[in-house]
Amino acid sequence: MKVILARPRGVCAGVERAVKIVELALERFGAPIYVRKEIVHNRFIVDHLRQQGARFVDELDEVPAGALVIFSAHGISPAVREDADRRGLRTVDATCPLVSKVHLEVLRYVKRDYNLVLIGHEGHDEVVGTLGHAPASITLVTDVAHAERVELPLDKPLIVLTQTTLSVDDTKQIMAVLMRRFPQLETPGADDICYATQNRQNAVKALADSRIDLLLVVGSNNSSNAKRLVEVGESRGVPGYLIDRGAEIQPQWLQGVSAVGVTSGASTPEELVQDVVARLRELGATEVEVSTTVEEHVVFTLPPELRQLGAAAP
Repeated sequence: MKVILARPRGVCAGVERAVKIVELALERFGAPIYVRKEIVHNRFIVDHLRQQGARFVDELDEVPAGALVIFSAHGISPAVREDADRRGLRTVDATCPLVSKVHLEVLRYVKRDYNLVLIGHEGHDEVVGTLGHAPASITLVTDVAHAERVELPLDKPLIVLTQTTLSVDDTKQIMAVLMRRFPQLETPGADDICYATQNRQNAVKALADSRIDLLLVVGSNNSSNAKRLVEVGESRGVPGYLIDRGAEIQPQWLQGVSAVGVTSGASTPEELVQDVVARLRELGATEVEVSTTVEEHVVFTLPPELRQLGAAAP
């Protein structure tokens, strides 16, 4: 049995930046550091940071007055920021710059008196934060069936934006329905789906189209982009499983499999991928190769407030 590793895979620049922010805050200011929501959607990373002294909370009323709180990579609404200011909290914003880009688009088009359509998953942290920037002006559309029945306000120009971690193919299908029903719907100049999401989905497509019998995606169950990778493989006829680590692999999955593809979501550390590879070797894999579709060299700078807090620390 051969193992084929997709490349690119794993941690993206936004996740790397968010985790680094928490680690630097702990190093500079000591524990505890509070983080609103999970900093990224990966159980291993969250548990690791918790062991170092990060305390993850659902809402700001769980944070003591004057404490330092970090906002997760998925972004927040203006109401959350206002609540932090009202409570006298010191804050560092770890929102992924690509999510912040969508927030800025929302504000720009609302200022131009547009109504907006947001394609995304209801209840996802990123979607909640984006909707919070202009709740009266945004209609959320969740899937093709929803796109077929949704009624949009037509009293103003319409533009569509998307959650950054969606399936590229699913988004195109939803967009096609919306454009058929609402021909006046505009699209922004640049795609909102992030580079890492697109690259990882393209890498899975390259594997699934010709090279593998099974796909294993390493990532946590609450990771939207990791779930989409499984769906991309399945849409091309390749069965797949979402797993957190190698111990979850069931030997029966490998019956009749000559080539298994392995990839990971954009918040999954590489050590978990290697744990999966090691388990596959135990189960009979004799060869490991890498399939590269594109090289990634994206790096995001740290937020200025982290540097400012560091300068002000005693």
